Amino acid sequence: MFNDNYVIESLELHLFFGRIMKEHSLFLKAGFTSADANFAEMAEFYKQEFEKLLSCAVSLSNGIVGCDVVNSGELITEFTRPAEKQTQCFTGIAIDREITERESELKCRANQCSVGREKFRQVKALNRTALRLLDGLIAFKETVLRKVLRCDMFTMNYPLLIEHIIREAKLYRDYVCMLEKNGELPCEAMRDVECFWNRIMMEHALFIRGLLDPCETELFNSADGFAKDYSALLEKCRRAHDRTMTAASLRQTVKFRDFKAAGTKGIENCEIRSVILPLLADHVLREANHYIRLLQC
Repeated sequence: MFNDNYVIESLELHLFFGRIMKEHSLFLKAGFTSADANFAEMAEFYKQEFEKLLSCAVSLSNGIVGCDVVNSGELITEFTRPAEKQTQCFTGIAIDREITERESELKCRANQCSVGREKFRQVKALNRTALRLLDGLIAFKETVLRKVLRCDMFTMNYPLLIEHIIREAKLYRDYVCMLEKNGELPCEAMRDVECFWNRIMMEHALFIRGLLDPCETELFNSADGFAKDYSALLEKCRRAHDRTMTAASLRQTVKFRDFKAAGTKGIENCEIRSVILPLLADHVLREANHYIRLLQC
């Protein structure tokens, strides 16, 4: 079923989540030890495949996707390019940084003209590729989690972080499936969106708290405070039934976004002691920007 919304929403989805998935794969690879070199190779495979998917999405998106998405800071930020350069240097894991350069020049949609049937065909193929890759990546992440929980594997990534990135991959897959079934994304209940992303934000705060050097007491306490605030919002969300707390979630997430932005700058400038990769700091910042856009819709 051909329609413009299918093309636009698919591309916006891949521009955000395609980058998230390739970075998940990088973080997994960076966390494995030499004893699990085969798992590192598999993580590298998915990193490369999602880089290809993201590169294709960028090529198809110029002049097509919404200005709210392009300008939201969820695709790239001012920190993304240096974060990629530093992370590649620190880990020895190659990153296709040319994709980020091309995204920085991405133009948003200026008018309402039809996107055309050829673009529809190309996006349809991209969605099929995304579903195939997501099925494989989710299974891979779940295998890693099972091995970690059985103490059959050691990784520098928290088990909660692995559960966290599984949830995000499943949300991405659910959205692509909705697009393939309905031709567009249905309007979700805002309560469900808030419950999902408030949990994600809470876990970000927990990860940041746990990856800071013990001497970073002030930042540790700030991250702990955000974790508690989001935990309270999440509990209210779960009890809210059909009601939303959009204003409260937005206020909290803007504050957290600013904290993350300052933290990303501090990590890139070597002003904060932590074991946080610069790209991980930028990654969680982009997810906060994404959530803010959803709350402002």
